[in-house]
Amino acid sequence: MIDLPTTVRNGDERTTLTEMLDYQRAVVVRKASGLSQADLARTVGASRLTLAGIVKHLTLVEQSWFRDRLAGDGLLEPWAGVDWQATPDWEFDTAVDDDPVALVADYVAECDRSRDIVAAHESLDAKLAVHPRAEVINLRWLLVHMIEETARHAGHADLLRETIDGAVGD
Repeated sequence: MIDLPTTVRNGDERTTLTEMLDYQRAVVVRKASGLSQADLARTVGASRLTLAGIVKHLTLVEQSWFRDRLAGDGLLEPWAGVDWQATPDWEFDTAVDDDPVALVADYVAECDRSRDIVAAHESLDAKLAVHPRAEVINLRWLLVHMIEETARHAGHADLLRETIDGAVGD
């Protein structure tokens, strides 16, 4: 089982935000690790959501916010070549065909790149002006948003994993 990182409970703002995001990232990795492709493609009830889809979506979210919008480096393949207007759920729909080990490894690698990009910005007040609604936001907001986004999907992953093999908890 994947060990979860410890978090400093009295750290400065940057440490608190980045460690909480890393904790949620690790929960997602833990929930998706060690499962077969068929397990990662399982759904619960009427939902089409899968663990594979969650991991691939979060990989896209990491790249989109940190690499593309914060660093200004643009999206890489496979994301850059997707017609998002025609297939808005592409990452969720295609994830079930991906190799489970590669899916998790891609997410971990993108999180590592995101960490490096955040570390290159000295201030949480660093501005990010490339927001879909043309709003100017800062790194602080981005980190809080990513904690929220990742934690929401970690909760989904928890339910899916429990359904697959009974595993519960962070």
